[in-house]
Amino acid sequence: MGKKYEATRKLVDRDKRYTLAEAVELLPKLKFTKFDETIDVAARLGVNPKHADQMIRSSCALPHGTGKSLRVVVFAKGERANEAREAGADFVGAEDLVDRVLKENWLDFDSAIATPDMMGLVGRLGRILGPRNLMPNPKVGTVTMDVARAVREIKAGRIEFRTEKTGIVHAPVGKMSFGPDKLRENIMSLLDTLQRLKPSTAKGKYFKSISLSSTMGPSVRLDTNEVAALLER
Repeated sequence: MGKKYEATRKLVDRDKRYTLAEAVELLPKLKFTKFDETIDVAARLGVNPKHADQMIRSSCALPHGTGKSLRVVVFAKGERANEAREAGADFVGAEDLVDRVLKENWLDFDSAIATPDMMGLVGRLGRILGPRNLMPNPKVGTVTMDVARAVREIKAGRIEFRTEKTGIVHAPVGKMSFGPDKLRENIMSLLDTLQRLKPSTAKGKYFKSISLSSTMGPSVRLDTNEVAALLER
């Protein structure tokens, strides 16, 4: 690790579990880079993703967005294609876009939306889009007839997430420049969504651990008991 990272890591008490308010106040003090770093949440949940009914995959609309301008592609035809363009989609098409991805390995976008009737065609892209978490999926609202709404929500800062093999959910919740209040509201929005998605078959403590970190900085662990109390309010 570099000297600057080591210096900031000393500011974090590794034995302490911080309240959410303390954590978002501490994050700016850990910044040593010149760019506006992204803040990420890593939540380890008491679920077993090997069981289909405990695999969590969904999306969440952050009240203050992510601070990133996202490029959205929409696979649609006719009226739905026009609606997508009017809503601000960056790329709209059908067979032409599918061919572009297949033949040119074109991936110049951050999120993909498709109407249900297009999934037979878009399914050919599974091996390319799947590993990059770009494949449209009805569970996260990216396979829909209401493409205009989906485009607007993604542009406004809707994020997608799913549990990894170890039961951890990673998700971006904003930029360092947002400040404590906006970051806290975004984080609570994500955690509230995760709480509502708790599988009925999940036993024991649901939030095993929650950590916040910036792009380059050390992680700050939250007090999961305090988070649970906040979510019950």
